[in-house]
Amino acid sequence: MQRASDGVRTAIGVGGLIAVVLGLLIIFFPLKSGEVMMQIVAAVMAAYALVIGAVYIGSSIFGRTLGGWVRTGHVLLGLLYVIGGVIMMVNLGATALVLAGFLSVIVGLLWLFEGALAFSMLKQSASKAWTVIYAVISIIAGAVLIMSPFMGAVTLWLLLGISMVVLGAVQVIRALLVKPEV
Repeated sequence: MQRASDGVRTAIGVGGLIAVVLGLLIIFFPLKSGEVMMQIVAAVMAAYALVIGAVYIGSSIFGRTLGGWVRTGHVLLGLLYVIGGVIMMVNLGATALVLAGFLSVIVGLLWLFEGALAFSMLKQSASKAWTVIYAVISIIAGAVLIMSPFMGAVTLWLLLGISMVVLGAVQVIRALLVKPEV
């Protein structure tokens, strides 16, 4: 039982230290760390497109149950996936930039919608003032993200870094102060 408790404490402490280090890297090098992370995401998406394209092409070639148009459609779809995957792989930086902008705009749209939804529920709200405050902040934040998606992406990235430092430090303190059960 003591070993299990020590293992959990160690895992919490190490996880906290990793979070602090990653958070500090994000805070002190937001553009470079964001660029690296988005390129990793872009590479994963490109690899996904290549694999899915190969699966579509392979299933259409070797599938015995597919008819003429369905088989042709699967081959064409597979080729489109493969072409898209190759284009993304060759242009990881541009793919990463497009993904960052796209994700920021999507989050902005979601926040706009959420703010509008909060206003529509104002009559049923127990706390009208907090509902209005929430709706206004949500709409403003959504509009800012849509109008300036890349600045918004960097800001969200910095908030993630700050959160990682704070939560990681709390994890390390927890790991050091938690008394093992006997």
